[in-house]
Amino acid sequence: MNLQEARILIVEDELALSKMVQAVLQKEGMEYITCVSTGEEAIRCIDNSQMDLIILDVMLPGKSGFDIAPFIRQKCDAPIIFVTARVTDLDKLTGFALGGDDYVTKPFNPLELAARAKALLKRYMTNKMKSEPSIATAFPEVKRIYRYGDFQLDAAAGELRVRGKVTECPAMVFQLLLFFCEHPNRIFSKSELYERVWGYNSLSDDNTVMVHIHRIRERIEDQPSNPRLLVTVRGLGYKLVPPEKEEADQSEPIYAQGDNR
Repeated sequence: MNLQEARILIVEDELALSKMVQAVLQKEGMEYITCVSTGEEAIRCIDNSQMDLIILDVMLPGKSGFDIAPFIRQKCDAPIIFVTARVTDLDKLTGFALGGDDYVTKPFNPLELAARAKALLKRYMTNKMKSEPSIATAFPEVKRIYRYGDFQLDAAAGELRVRGKVTECPAMVFQLLLFFCEHPNRIFSKSELYERVWGYNSLSDDNTVMVHIHRIRERIEDQPSNPRLLVTVRGLGYKLVPPEKEEADQSEPIYAQGDNR
């Protein structure tokens, strides 16, 4: 799937703004865009159609964007970009806690929103393609499965298991954890993580990274407030530290059954 085939839902009650965002996205090559103006319409649309990206205004008539976000998350795992005039850190934290993948405050540059949308779509569609069955080739499949302490991350299946149980993990939380798994014991600053995981250049948002770090720790750490795996290196950034006994042999991809390596 490419960007032209991506299905995008814009939920915005300001008609002029909705049309402007639609026009900018279409100019960037995204053709299949549906616009609705209420939370109730958005829920009906998601019930009837599969979406690849949702641009969701928070302040809607009737049910707000925050109200319907949990319902959206029950139906699909498409990235959600919250768009709102509410700019406090608490509002941003609420948006991310409800399953949002990004947060854009009004007034905004439509080209910036388009850049964020394209970056999220590319990651979502790439991950989606990896998880879909494909025709076998002559080369052995490599299963990128990472084990650290009590958690296991299956990159191909898009699955996180903690103590053997599948754990719900939103798309960008999963992508950030996967990035750390692929680069153990390396320190990354917030701006580096934002650029390399979200894919934006010079649009760094410290709150976005910090919230996603917190959401990872909630899933993989015994004590999220005192992490032992995904640790903070003061003044420098974050790194994933494998338990010592597993560091040598558990941070590498595992090859599929039948491979002779």
